[in-house]
Amino acid sequence: MLQHLPVSRLLVAILDFKRKSGVEPKLNDYSGMVDILRLLGKGEAERDIKGGWDGCGNRSAPGERRCGMPETGYPYRSKKTDDICDDVCGEASRAALSMSKRLRCALRWFDLKALLLLLIGVPILIFVIHVHGQKFTYFLRPLWESPPKPFRTMPHYHHENVSMENLCKLHGWGIREIPRRVFDAVLFSNELDILEVRWNELSPYVSEFILLESNSTFTGLKKPLFFASNRRRFKFVESRLTYGTVGGRFVKGENPFVEESYQRVALDQLIRIAGISDDDLLIMSDVDEIPSGHTINLLRWCDDIPEMLHLQMRNYLYSFEFYVDDDSWRASIHRYRDGKTRYAHFRQTDDLLADSGWHCSFCFRHISEFIFKMKAYSHVDRVRFSYYLSPSRIQDVICHGADLFDMLPEEYTFQKIIAKLGPIPSSYSAVNLPSYLIQNADRYRYLLPGNCKRESYMKSLDDKLTADQVPVKSPACAVGKASSEGFQISNTRA
Repeated sequence: MLQHLPVSRLLVAILDFKRKSGVEPKLNDYSGMVDILRLLGKGEAERDIKGGWDGCGNRSAPGERRCGMPETGYPYRSKKTDDICDDVCGEASRAALSMSKRLRCALRWFDLKALLLLLIGVPILIFVIHVHGQKFTYFLRPLWESPPKPFRTMPHYHHENVSMENLCKLHGWGIREIPRRVFDAVLFSNELDILEVRWNELSPYVSEFILLESNSTFTGLKKPLFFASNRRRFKFVESRLTYGTVGGRFVKGENPFVEESYQRVALDQLIRIAGISDDDLLIMSDVDEIPSGHTINLLRWCDDIPEMLHLQMRNYLYSFEFYVDDDSWRASIHRYRDGKTRYAHFRQTDDLLADSGWHCSFCFRHISEFIFKMKAYSHVDRVRFSYYLSPSRIQDVICHGADLFDMLPEEYTFQKIIAKLGPIPSSYSAVNLPSYLIQNADRYRYLLPGNCKRESYMKSLDDKLTADQVPVKSPACAVGKASSEGFQISNTRA
């Protein structure tokens, strides 16, 4: 029975028992019980113990029956909302209550402020998630994705006054009597300036340059053949150039990575057309991932190097003013094996050669080139709002070293995410950059520290050239087919 009694009545019964037994309750009995009742939220029982008003305007003594209370004692109050309006000052039935009293009684347990907060807060929350949901996802990435397996980073030794034999020995390798041949293969979109810097950096060490161009972006947009229309800029490698074109598939709504993979498979075919042989070195990297010349020279002269080796590069954004980190690793170099080596841009080995070049992402001269790449490359889903493509916004983002897509850093630990929050600080060092860039500083001023302003547009991006309109001088074509993909490669030499 005791478990069904209200706490307040139980305590009053204890006090009555003490009085009847001749033991006068002490002050601390009252105060202790009052404290307990306060903790339990039983304020009305406190009034019952000490005496007070009975709820109908009459003074009541301690323990005296309150207004509307049955003779048997304190009524048990149900927590159900149906009982809230029962027995209001002697009105025994809900039917006796007026509509206004019933409404007030119902609203007694209804917080209007909470409702108002809910009505305002929920739409705001939905809007914030819509605008910044990607940020929440990237920030919480460490909770649902573990960091990849760490690389085995190999020390990289270089000095211009140290002999190649000693450099190979420092790396634990032998020295060859003659250097290996080197093939540099790239997929090309529109990065003409960076391609020129790259090929001048590698020209003394590369035996054959291989470039594949498509009339389609990875996102299925039709594009001009930029290299073909600017081929004269690269006359210095013409005798060592294998250039091919491949038609786009233009499949509407297809994942951009499917088209990218299709073009990389086509590049495999073009590499074989270029005449590569077993144990030749093959560089696999995007145009803006530039291996340093001395690194390639080291690997072509040293014997017993790994079959596959990733190249660690310094990450830059927009120009060599905004240094990000040294975590670029996708570029790789392979000792070619016929039937085994496949052109790829993902992790293929655990070996990583430290400090082997530069990765300059979104390093363009014209604002129109930024817009083109944002709409053309595989991560087009990052352009979530049309105003991201505003020329004035892009210019402002470049000069502040902020993110074009308003994204958080792609990291796997909270420590690294927090460390990289905010714009990239400017660097004023132009030391250890590609030599051709420094030799032609006036021409490539926009790539050097302190020159963030960009030209508005590139004429050829607005000309809407098609593949049929691109002039190619004296083409001598060799066609290669891959039955699994159904593509054709046109290889031309001027």
